[in-house]
Amino acid sequence: MNLLKISRKYHRYLMLFLGIQFVIWTVSGAYMVIFDIDYIHGDSLIQNHQSKINPDKIHYPLTSLAQDSLIQDYPNAQHLTLGMFIDREVYRFKQDDIQFMVDANTGQQLSPLDEAAATAMAKHEYTGRGQVLTAELITDNPPFELSSRYLPAWRVNFDDFGSPSLYISAQTGLLVTKRHEFWRTFDLMFSLHVMDYEDEDPSNWLLFWVVLFALIAAILGLVLTYYRIFKKEPLQVDTSLIKESN
Repeated sequence: MNLLKISRKYHRYLMLFLGIQFVIWTVSGAYMVIFDIDYIHGDSLIQNHQSKINPDKIHYPLTSLAQDSLIQDYPNAQHLTLGMFIDREVYRFKQDDIQFMVDANTGQQLSPLDEAAATAMAKHEYTGRGQVLTAELITDNPPFELSSRYLPAWRVNFDDFGSPSLYISAQTGLLVTKRHEFWRTFDLMFSLHVMDYEDEDPSNWLLFWVVLFALIAAILGLVLTYYRIFKKEPLQVDTSLIKESN
């Protein structure tokens, strides 16, 4: 009976403490399960162009990039790649921890992108029919959904279902990430689910202790179930009422 009393007491107190978090786990878990993860990741927002590089349009060879007296700004270029920016061939490389993009046809430096070029790239990647609503250059204090390693970057917002946004690197001209309201809500639900409200890291002490207390509450609940089903408490009779009736 002491075990029964202890289980009943502490199970009640633990559930008063854990009840709200149980509801949060249920709601956030249901949201993450109901929505298709590919849609949440915004895969349907962008196109896979599979653009091919045309060698006939490359009139600015790598030797010119490294040796041309007019291009002395890139003497220490590293990690150089040849790719596409919308419909033109470009060189992308890094120098002194700064990314550059240069037209492979003319040698013109294209980075950092202005608003028109960033908007054109976003429209090129976007699959929806919505129009560009706003374009904002982010140089510091990025929102949670954008890593600081991609700064500076343009956020191009579209007037479409879910308020989608595409982030275009101002230095490389590449799409670095994408978001819509359902993904932003998913991020919120995940942070609530793992109880890490800044980094969304499941390996945190708050989650550990809450799960530990939840496990204890579940064990105490099993003890109560045992006494309720398999070992019922004897019926307590008030003898004072019997004496009064006699």
